Amino acid sequence: MRNVLTLILFLLILTEIKAQSLYFPPKTGTTWDTISPNRLGWCPARIDSLYNFLQSTKTDAFIVLKDGKIVLEKYFGTFTQDSIHYWASAGKSLTAMMVGIAQQKGLLNINDSVSKYLGVGWTSETPQKEKLITIKNLLCMTGGMNDEPTLPCDNLSQNAACLQYKADAGTRWSYHTGAYRKLEDVVSTVAAQNYTAATNSYIGSKTGMSGAWFQSVYYSKARDMARYGLLALNKGIWQSDTVLKDTSYFRAMTNTSQNFNKSYGYLWWLNGKGSAMVPYSQIVFPVNLIPNAPADLYCALGKNDQKIYVVPSQKLVVIRMGEAAYDGDAVTTYDTLVWSYINKLSDACTLTSLEQRRTISDCKLFPNPTNNFISFSGFSSNGRTHFSIVNLYGQTVLEDDTYNHSIDVSELSAGQYILSLQNEEQQAVKPFVKN
Repeated sequence: MRNVLTLILFLLILTEIKAQSLYFPPKTGTTWDTISPNRLGWCPARIDSLYNFLQSTKTDAFIVLKDGKIVLEKYFGTFTQDSIHYWASAGKSLTAMMVGIAQQKGLLNINDSVSKYLGVGWTSETPQKEKLITIKNLLCMTGGMNDEPTLPCDNLSQNAACLQYKADAGTRWSYHTGAYRKLEDVVSTVAAQNYTAATNSYIGSKTGMSGAWFQSVYYSKARDMARYGLLALNKGIWQSDTVLKDTSYFRAMTNTSQNFNKSYGYLWWLNGKGSAMVPYSQIVFPVNLIPNAPADLYCALGKNDQKIYVVPSQKLVVIRMGEAAYDGDAVTTYDTLVWSYINKLSDACTLTSLEQRRTISDCKLFPNPTNNFISFSGFSSNGRTHFSIVNLYGQTVLEDDTYNHSIDVSELSAGQYILSLQNEEQQAVKPFVKN
């Protein structure tokens, strides 16, 4: 018996040591410990190159945490540490944790029909079909409702008339924001308080995260977004305070949740799954969500490139707030481009000639959308310009040199692309659409 008690004590001490391996900032005030990038072997010139890229792509705030401590924190333009920004659909992942906490409090069960909590008639479906939709279906984006409802409805609409039948619940994955938003109504109903108050009670009071929901969108400071990323990195535990006690729910939330889109958990996007679907498409692409990012990364992604990247293997949290770098979708090529800069931070501190080039933002592409040729202006070139074209999934589909400010794209499939232009002194990165 004594040996058993000794073993238990040892395991408890080991668990406590592991729990304390991450730093957590105080719940109040502006104190937040930092780590010098030099300690991590990060090259100052490559950090400058990253910041230059972020500024050229309409970033407002960018923070990198290592072991919970701030390594990089940069604000651009008039945006400051005290500025407020929307999370867009990155807030979906915050709702995922809210649902898990509500379940651990015994207020709901994710396997229950949504109708149990919202009553009959929260969609325009028949009562029989509506009853099939569970809370888990909404967490997994498998509610079966039409993600392209008939006008005047759209994907954001959450009134009953716009939540229209497409398929039985659980038989189809589709990114449907209007349907997801009913989870906020469920949590507010069972918590008997508005959604901001519930969020502040369940998460904010434990972590110091401060923000507010407005029209189903969460708003906060950049550091508040980083606090949530740190909570997610530590699997729902803030220092010694267990915010989300249900470890099985956390595992389910950050792993494949259904058989259609392997790169989707409970409102979290997942990397390293070998295939991915993206919003507003039924195509399954045979690539990782972010091909050049760590395989164990999971992330909260929002419209106009709001990002929370969590990398457990490296104890990293990366957040980005701003306006759309290139296009407005939640999953974009911008994820791949950001990680191309992050991956180089610890490389030898000798920049290539390309990395030393100035990024310009006033380059224009025309016609855009295009059918056969894409031309560019505002990019000075006295001869050869090297170009590369990347598709939405980070794959280079065309690369060559041009001498006349025009590129033949007639062989490309219809879709969205990113064009990178480079010469000896400067570079430009711009999106275009091929019809």
